[in-house]
Amino acid sequence: MATSPRDSPFEQSQLLKRELRRMGIQDPRVLQAIVSVPREEFVSKELRKVAYRNKPLPIELGQTISQPLVVAHMAEALQLQPRDRVLEVGTGSGYAAAIFSRLCHKVFTIERHLPLAQTAAARLKRLGYLNVRVLQGDGTLGWAEQAPFNAIVVAASGPRVPPALLEQLQLGGHLVIPIGDNAESQQLIRVTRQTETEFTSEDLGGVRFVPLVGHSGWPAEPEE
Repeated sequence: MATSPRDSPFEQSQLLKRELRRMGIQDPRVLQAIVSVPREEFVSKELRKVAYRNKPLPIELGQTISQPLVVAHMAEALQLQPRDRVLEVGTGSGYAAAIFSRLCHKVFTIERHLPLAQTAAARLKRLGYLNVRVLQGDGTLGWAEQAPFNAIVVAASGPRVPPALLEQLQLGGHLVIPIGDNAESQQLIRVTRQTETEFTSEDLGGVRFVPLVGHSGWPAEPEE
């Protein structure tokens, strides 16, 4: 059931919750986190009327705010616990970080684009997500000063899992990342750290994300 701009944000979020449940999201904590975050605060004024549609929406600098279904799917795959410390690569608008922050103790999120990092940090602070820290930098290198992390999530697609992120994942922790060399589609992969040197991976299905740019990702396109 599609949400309607005529409904209130609360009514739209409840419709979205029911839609996500029908599409396979079962974890009640994840569903509650989705509806607790006001998605209209993370998009432009022009897009607020469609903020609760289950679809990605454009934000500044050619980036996107992820589809709620994809964020929920990634959150379920991470199996977040209340005391977990989570690293997110690709802050964007801060929407996913806000959702993860309702499922864990602290979120450390990295954004490559300085304007997005600054805007997201200010937005998250204004909305009261005080357990989120934003860093501007190369997310493929992780955040070594805050490692290890119980969970790592990457909101952009790379050609492989960045080695630094594997190193910063705690034993038993999960890392979720889209992998692929096709701009149109990738596979969402969950990596679990079994020992210091052993990792297992699972294919969670097809997705579509913006490219992961950085030292262990794709090269940045030259500026015009």
